[in-house]
Amino acid sequence: MASLSIGAHLPPSHHHHFKKRSLPFVSKTHSLFPYLPCFGSSLRGIRGSRLLGNGVLARAEDKARDSRSSSSPSAQQQKVKSSSDRELQELNPSSGSCDPLCSVDETSSQEFEASYRPKTDLLKAIAVFAAAGTGAVAINHSWVAANQDVAMALLFGIGYVGIIFEESLAFNKSGVGLLMAVSLWVVRSIGAPSTDIAVSELQHASAEVSEIVFFLLGAMTIVEIVDSHQGFKLVTDNITTRKPRMLLWVVGFVTFFLSSILDNLTSTIVMVSLLRKLVPQSEFRKLLGAVVVIAANAGGAWTPIGDVTTTMLWIHGQISTLETMKTLFIPAAVSLAVPLALMSLTSEVSGKGPDTSIVMASEQMAPRGQLVFSVGIGALVFVPVFKALTGLPPYMGMLLGLGVLWILTDAIHYGESERQKLKVPQALSRIDTQGALFFLGILLSVSSLEAAGILRELANYLDSHIPNIELIASSIGVVSAIIDNVPLVAATMGMYDLTSFPKDSEFWQLVAYCAGTGGSMLVIGSAAGVAFMGMEKVDFFWYLRKVSGFAFAGYAAGIAAYLAVQNLHISLPTTVAQVPFISGS
Repeated sequence: MASLSIGAHLPPSHHHHFKKRSLPFVSKTHSLFPYLPCFGSSLRGIRGSRLLGNGVLARAEDKARDSRSSSSPSAQQQKVKSSSDRELQELNPSSGSCDPLCSVDETSSQEFEASYRPKTDLLKAIAVFAAAGTGAVAINHSWVAANQDVAMALLFGIGYVGIIFEESLAFNKSGVGLLMAVSLWVVRSIGAPSTDIAVSELQHASAEVSEIVFFLLGAMTIVEIVDSHQGFKLVTDNITTRKPRMLLWVVGFVTFFLSSILDNLTSTIVMVSLLRKLVPQSEFRKLLGAVVVIAANAGGAWTPIGDVTTTMLWIHGQISTLETMKTLFIPAAVSLAVPLALMSLTSEVSGKGPDTSIVMASEQMAPRGQLVFSVGIGALVFVPVFKALTGLPPYMGMLLGLGVLWILTDAIHYGESERQKLKVPQALSRIDTQGALFFLGILLSVSSLEAAGILRELANYLDSHIPNIELIASSIGVVSAIIDNVPLVAATMGMYDLTSFPKDSEFWQLVAYCAGTGGSMLVIGSAAGVAFMGMEKVDFFWYLRKVSGFAFAGYAAGIAAYLAVQNLHISLPTTVAQVPFISGS
């Protein structure tokens, strides 16, 4: 029926030109299912010939019927018949030729064959077999009970490799993290003295992990609401300088302070979007984008709410608000100032510079966007105050701010059906939920290793071989340029408890700084770098050549500044230190 309808509904003017036209529905189908073998060119040739052959037969019969009913001579019938035979001959080619439907998608088939990467499939197959083999080992109760540490280390290693090579394997890291977490806790329940002990450990770990997840979900939703109202235009529209060197410093420090309140990813997206309106596409704009990455990571390191890792340390009690801001502000600022000073000497900045006089039109701020911006930023800043005043966990303060902003947006947009996207339900659909699930999987995985005592054994090994805590913390920052800093910090928290290093000790402050800023050394080392990489189409090696050296110099200078501040015992003025809600958080 489908083949007859195709032939019957084509207008007569299209009959003889049918073979010259592309088939949009075929190309779309091929693009939707590019990897299904049943859509190969050989099968398309067989089915396409039958399909179009029936269509041409139907058209030929219609023409013949019309010619018989009219008074046209028999020569016209012969012409129709010969035309139909010619079309059928073209649509049923001899051996070695290609039918029209095949030729339409010949380019697509060639592109598919060119893009086919057997090495990637081999990696995927190895990953699947490794996961299956590990799962088979995990369900062997007797072996797991006797070799719990080995089984958990093996599971964690395979899961971590899957997270690192997420792009190559095409496995989403959130799914890998969740599978790893569940598998590790299954092994822990088998190897624990009793299931009740494992359940108690899991409940304790879930309570701690959920605090971080709820905090992140609330913060991401508040930022998304402000962004949907174009509230950040209040900040970005005030950047009016067009001098390259001045613009470099202004963009850097605006991002630095913006990231101390927002998360690194949001700060990067806001500032890179601004640069697109201020500076035409050029090498200089890429350099400014790299400055945004360095500044976003540095700015998030000196406040408890500026980076996921500092938030984790703050919620779990390793650092406090005042001590972190007092101790890490100077090192974080130095880690940004040094790259800015060095970049100011480059030819892209110190020379004549590009023409930055062109300013593109930007999207207008939504109605009452200033009010939403003020309330949203106030809600974020109020979280440490709420914790100090009530003693409740920080996520409760974040949920309080989200609730206030939710009611506010419902009130100011009441009856405005065209602005539903500005309300919280729509914002919840746009936040990075899979990122939150990734944190959940990673933190639960690390907590299982902590419950089994593996992290404590690793900490003892590091203490015996690397007694210098500054070197341990610094190495964490270097490794975070390659490996995600969230599991690194989570593992460090499990390795060393507050009895080893008390709250606000030098070790925890250095970990907060190093894990936050170390990711700037490579473009793939942080969420900010990955976002910049995608928005400005910057490749890994460009960043490595142009920026990594500056970022490393800033990272090392920040560590030196921290050690100098500690040796000089620099502290905040007494009047500031006596503020109740700051000194007590």
